[in-house]
Amino acid sequence: MPVAASAIYFLNLRGDVLINRLYRDDVGGNMVDAFRMHIMQTKELGTCPVRQIGGCSFLYMRISNVYIVIVVSSNANVACAFKFVVEAVALFKSYFGGAFDEDAIRNNFVLIYELLDEIMDFGYPQNLSPEILKLYITQEGVRSPFSSKPSDKPVPNATLQVTGAVGWRREGLVYKKNEVFLDIVESVNLLMSSKGSVLRCDVTGKILMKCFLSGMPDLKLGLNDKIGLEKEAQLKSRPTKSGKTIELDDVTFHQCVNLTRFNSEKTVSFVPPDGEFELMKYRITEGVNLPFRVLPTIKELGRTRMEINVKVKSVFGAKMFALGVVVKVPVPKQTAKTSFQTTSGKAKYNASIDSLVWKIRKFPGQTEATMSAEVELISTMGEKKSLNRPPIQMEFQVPMFTASGLRVRFLKVWEKSGYNTVEWVRYITRAGSYEIRC
Repeated sequence: MPVAASAIYFLNLRGDVLINRLYRDDVGGNMVDAFRMHIMQTKELGTCPVRQIGGCSFLYMRISNVYIVIVVSSNANVACAFKFVVEAVALFKSYFGGAFDEDAIRNNFVLIYELLDEIMDFGYPQNLSPEILKLYITQEGVRSPFSSKPSDKPVPNATLQVTGAVGWRREGLVYKKNEVFLDIVESVNLLMSSKGSVLRCDVTGKILMKCFLSGMPDLKLGLNDKIGLEKEAQLKSRPTKSGKTIELDDVTFHQCVNLTRFNSEKTVSFVPPDGEFELMKYRITEGVNLPFRVLPTIKELGRTRMEINVKVKSVFGAKMFALGVVVKVPVPKQTAKTSFQTTSGKAKYNASIDSLVWKIRKFPGQTEATMSAEVELISTMGEKKSLNRPPIQMEFQVPMFTASGLRVRFLKVWEKSGYNTVEWVRYITRAGSYEIRC
């Protein structure tokens, strides 16, 4: 849900109103008195940035010597409200030459009122891009004598930018070599029992892109997600091809993605920003391909000795390999001495984290590695207690492997000049919270 702000106030440190704007009539004009009396005068400004007084919520943030307060009368999105405040301050600074304080507000109150009418409509945030707003709000702010001079940048096509079609990309870009780099980066989260059964598992991923393309290209990305393949087969009136398909959950896109076309055709179409950006984020909860299986065995030999055996097996393809594999096995705090035997890598005892740390620089696929350790403990006078062992933790990254099975089926680039492009696609899976109970 958007912010749906009823009012916004700019106050100095004494609580005086510098500027305010009422967007809805569901709150009174004296709401700032409640904020001043119940929050500022009670010195509770630093405790929590969200306070509820009566039937209204006050969301406030201090920037320099100014408090920005948003008043809402309904259950609004707090994160969206603070995001609006941060971007609004960045917008004001771009007009004021980098300064935002009480003096800058007093010197530019006419410009601020004009901007507040543009960036929020009936309490809902609108376009806050300085590059776009400066195309049709050309009034210059009163700049501080210490602020930097504005740079003389070429002004893009105002009509195209103001319509919101491609506000994230300027016209006239030219590259000698047109290239697109696409990275699928995933983090796999796992909680596994000591017997090898999966208790909880999911994958969070993101698609990162870096575009060096001339002109105004239109890109189309095809993935092996289940909904997209079924929609494509339906449009072409033919059955879906056999193969692995995945179901994407909690998908969020960059603002450049054409959501209308995605809802109708289930294809990711977009005009990309120039340079590096995050195209989309997603989550997978079913059909996760675990890159590693870990089987620990821990035996207590009396009160002062332990035997630890950990077997790690890579499940991904034999032609792949993992880098930077680290296995952390927790041990009691009274550990006095350790000895190790490993089939691969090196192991040592790290007293600062009370763990045995086993590091393998390169771990090939479809192979096994084992670590055997003997741990001697300091004898204690108290009664023997059953150890409450924390889980074993793993760190790794596997290039050219995705735990979700997500794959790029195609990446097409259209541009009116018809130039040739070079596309690069990489995959990498990293450990998120990868834990095995022991």
